[in-house]
Amino acid sequence: MGIPSAPLVTKAFKDLAILNAAKRGMPHERICFTPHPIWGKTPEEVRAYVEGPDPVTGKPLMKEVVDALTVPLSEEDKKSGTVSVSTGPATFTDTADNLQEFYLNNGYTDFLPIILPTEERVDRMMRATSHKPDEVVGKMAAGAYPPWSYSVRQVAASAVMAGCRPEYFPIVLAIASSGMASLFSSTNSFAFAMVINGPIRDKLEFNYGIGALGPFAQPNATIGRAWTLLSKNLGNGGIPGDTYLGSLGNNLNYNNVVIAEHEDASPWVPLHVQKGFKREENVVSLFRGLGVVPGQVARGSSANENVQFDSQMSDLFSTFTGFFGALIIADPLVAARLKEQGYDTKEKLIDWLYKNTTQTVKDYKSRNYAYLFDYPRALRGDEPWATWYKLPDDAVVPHFPHASDFNIVVAGGQTNAYPQAGNLSYGVSVSIDKWM
Repeated sequence: MGIPSAPLVTKAFKDLAILNAAKRGMPHERICFTPHPIWGKTPEEVRAYVEGPDPVTGKPLMKEVVDALTVPLSEEDKKSGTVSVSTGPATFTDTADNLQEFYLNNGYTDFLPIILPTEERVDRMMRATSHKPDEVVGKMAAGAYPPWSYSVRQVAASAVMAGCRPEYFPIVLAIASSGMASLFSSTNSFAFAMVINGPIRDKLEFNYGIGALGPFAQPNATIGRAWTLLSKNLGNGGIPGDTYLGSLGNNLNYNNVVIAEHEDASPWVPLHVQKGFKREENVVSLFRGLGVVPGQVARGSSANENVQFDSQMSDLFSTFTGFFGALIIADPLVAARLKEQGYDTKEKLIDWLYKNTTQTVKDYKSRNYAYLFDYPRALRGDEPWATWYKLPDDAVVPHFPHASDFNIVVAGGQTNAYPQAGNLSYGVSVSIDKWM
């Protein structure tokens, strides 16, 4: 664009910054580094960083920044070039044990044993779809990286590795077609979830009763795992220090959160119908955020039959970051009681939760995500953030920007009347039928 720029990166991300510049054709980009971390430092400590040396080069940091912006580029600086990614040979031949070790050592797995994707198994997987092996399914990236594209055959290999049966394959293809990776490069340790709706839940014997979120059914376990493996192998995700930077990581990344909605036990319309699909259609809906917590941690949690689940949920959500939404997973017992308490539609419950899950403006502004993400929106005049930032500190505003940030599904075995909830935002719903 012809505008001089000098990236400022903390020392902890030195290798990542250099690698990404090279991937984008700038292997000699002038990058300036500060000590790490910046987060949590006082203004005085940050000023000391600025007035001190670059911890990588040892040069005075501000002089280095000024030189990067003003000194003409040398011939070496102007050299370009990109890093290409090799997919390797089409097949590998060795003993089963050696191949397991090969996949493990080259980062192709989630570090658990896999089903080896032999040609025979991959071909059997592809018979479950009418789409051609070389058809491009979609593109995926683990963050702000050049996306990778992939074919039906490549997705089939990940499905085999995860332990999927062929009849699960259309769901895996639908997920892959979304382009949404379940491994993400943020320094936050993201979690991902999917909701399965439609007759396919029973056809494939998903578990949506007792232990609905646990490892108690093959489709729930392996389809979730397939999302992780294809995100890693086809979306360039999950490389610590490169395309994965979650400081603590997230155990849910092993096979994500897979929820088959208990439609028959729900007093409300299922999620996919809310998103514009017909009840008889098979649909997968994808979410991303920070994880799932049980309703027992909220104030008002009690075995008392008169417990107000709306207030209990509202209290639970007050601990969530407003940057992501709230995915409510209501046991059928909870859903039935909520209907008795007047919420005969999901929309009525969502409206109450939106209006009654609140915070003061002072508390809102003190949240790190508000300063990083919402304040720039407010400066642009985007609503509701522009209005919120003009209010006095003691004013009360919703915890989430929009009522649409709430989503509700029903699942569970009706053995205990507790909800669970995920600090998870809705991403997209994709037709499974399209990939059959």
